[in-house]
Amino acid sequence: MKICVDTNKCLGNGLCEAAAEDIFEVGKDAVVRVLVDAASEDRRADIEQAVEDCPVGALSIQD
Repeated sequence: MKICVDTNKCLGNGLCEAAAEDIFEVGKDAVVRVLVDAASEDRRADIEQAVEDCPVGALSIQD
């Protein structure tokens, strides 16, 4: 699964990083980066939580 970030929406609040710190990292520029090219299915629940927690809808999943 691929994780997409709309960097124009991202506020860098870090809720995604809290849900999956090995997948997401908020940089010094307050924009989240995805640390993996493709996430494994066993991480789906954490990634879906991160997508749901994002207050501005900057994250999405492509299967």
